[in-house]
Amino acid sequence: MIHLFKKHFAIWATLFFITASCSSEKEAYVPFSKAEDSTFVYQNYTKQEVYIPMRDGTKLFTAIYTPKDQREQYPIIMYRTPYSVQPYGEDNYKIDLGPNMRMTRDKYIFIYQDVRGAYMSEGHFVNMTPQNRRINESTDTFDTIEWLLTNVKNHNGKVGQWGISYPGFYTAAGMINSHPSLVAASPQAPIADWFFDDFHHHGAFFLPHTFNFFASFGQPKKGPTKIRNPRFQHGTNDGYAFFKEMTPLSLAKEYYLGDSIAFWNEIVAHPNYDSFWQDRNLLPHLKNIHCAVLTVGGWFDAEDLYGPLKIYETIEQNNPDISNTIVMGPWSHGGWRRTAGDHLGNVHFGSKTSNFYNDQIITPFFAYHLKGKEEEKLPEAYMFQTGTNEWKKFEEWPPKNIEKVKYYFKVKKGLSRTPAKENEYGTDIFESDPANPVPFIDYEDTGMPKTYMTDDQGFLLDRPDVLYYLSEPMEEDLTIAGPILAHLIAKTNQTAADWIVKLIDVYPMQHPPFPHQPKRDMGRYHQMVRSEAIRGRFRESYQYPKPFEPKKSETIDLPLLDVLHTFKKGHRIMVQVQSSWFPLVDINPQTYVENIFEAEPEDFVKAQHYIGRSGLNPSYIELGILQEKEEK
Repeated sequence: MIHLFKKHFAIWATLFFITASCSSEKEAYVPFSKAEDSTFVYQNYTKQEVYIPMRDGTKLFTAIYTPKDQREQYPIIMYRTPYSVQPYGEDNYKIDLGPNMRMTRDKYIFIYQDVRGAYMSEGHFVNMTPQNRRINESTDTFDTIEWLLTNVKNHNGKVGQWGISYPGFYTAAGMINSHPSLVAASPQAPIADWFFDDFHHHGAFFLPHTFNFFASFGQPKKGPTKIRNPRFQHGTNDGYAFFKEMTPLSLAKEYYLGDSIAFWNEIVAHPNYDSFWQDRNLLPHLKNIHCAVLTVGGWFDAEDLYGPLKIYETIEQNNPDISNTIVMGPWSHGGWRRTAGDHLGNVHFGSKTSNFYNDQIITPFFAYHLKGKEEEKLPEAYMFQTGTNEWKKFEEWPPKNIEKVKYYFKVKKGLSRTPAKENEYGTDIFESDPANPVPFIDYEDTGMPKTYMTDDQGFLLDRPDVLYYLSEPMEEDLTIAGPILAHLIAKTNQTAADWIVKLIDVYPMQHPPFPHQPKRDMGRYHQMVRSEAIRGRFRESYQYPKPFEPKKSETIDLPLLDVLHTFKKGHRIMVQVQSSWFPLVDINPQTYVENIFEAEPEDFVKAQHYIGRSGLNPSYIELGILQEKEEK
């Protein structure tokens, strides 16, 4: 494949490479609208491949793209990745450089580096390198910048860094104890803590994402290599059936993985939030950051929504004197680079939001800090408001001008701001059967489809193991902002349970089709706005789980991550509560075992679960109602 970019290559070969190089891993290339874009890099940049020594002697493979026009000095923009800096070979060029094609054309010195132990770099690869090690991603970033400043010609002394997903983690880690020449960094969809990002959500294990990721990316490498691992072949499109047959999860190793996937085995060996996971939590280390930061995320990122929100928040707390901005758009994972951002699944957002982001946010950010161009200063938070489909600027996030309002679960599936009277009691009961778990999508898919976070949830209303609570139609637009809290008064007749809560925007019966699907009726569409899961054993501590005492009421406070969404006039608010979400979350046996990954078939039992609605101790969802416009 690398020979497609030899000198005098054909356009058809370039287009073939665009299609073929999009892997199952967390990196993608945006398609081009103009054929000449595919030749621009080769015509205007010189490529060099080098090995850069780190302080311990390990050498990291690095590709350097330098503008051929040497009449001016250029800033450096770096991208560090575990997913390969392909194509390899000094005659083989990437088809675009940096965050977008406009920045490619604006010309910077672009750096791409295989991180330690990945592909052509030396050393041992460690997933989410613990920051408390003497040699870590911060020191490797520092040493790389130091070498570049000494050995690359025609730079202006300023360095920026960016990356999406795993490369977003390397960007966030690279900011810690910042090199003096690192002046701007943009961690995008960054991983922060794998017990809440990606593979776990409050301890609930996100099965297809974890399995599929490590079944390909996690395959061991024997020394430097240019070869990507092939995508795992499930042999079926029916993910529900595939992962059902792989339950209990001990069968994953027996059937497919063996002992080859070291990190999968480490996940299995560490079911609780012990030192293994705590060491991989980047948040406590986000200190001594001296560069401007632009953290980017997607409201509907099925993989890393926790990371950008928490990284921005932690940087704000620990580094109050730097420029620190967060951007959240209506995107899936990395959607601001790989899609137009005008829709996700069935839901339309009114415009090509990715164009706005690239033209008005990320490009001016780097131009201002690296080239000194006078651009409008970014606000503290640049957030896309779904429902009304508008970009909003905020002086802080979450905004101060929100009122916390509780919507109580009521009798006859009601949802209301009015609590039950003190002498009113009520309980909703449902049975959860591990043999028939609640599906998370109503179509076949072996992965974690990026559209599930806006999918129609109406297909679950007839299931007896899904509770729902529905408000009256909105009398006027209602905008919610910031974090959400689900407060459940719950009990079970067994010793273990998961709890899943979804916040849903129910469209009115008469709703016009969206422009990207003019023939689809959107009346009564149940759009998921936010959802979250918790493994009930972690309700009091993520490190020290405990079983439920059968039929004893417990309080479960489940944080749902931030939103900025308007329930339009005539729409309704719905909350769904359930105890399975398959195969997105693995099946809880509902019998408490020390390690769910080692559960036996006989541990999987039916359970009766209860949600309380009493006036003295009610269940509710707490939303932040935006009180006035914050737009500047």
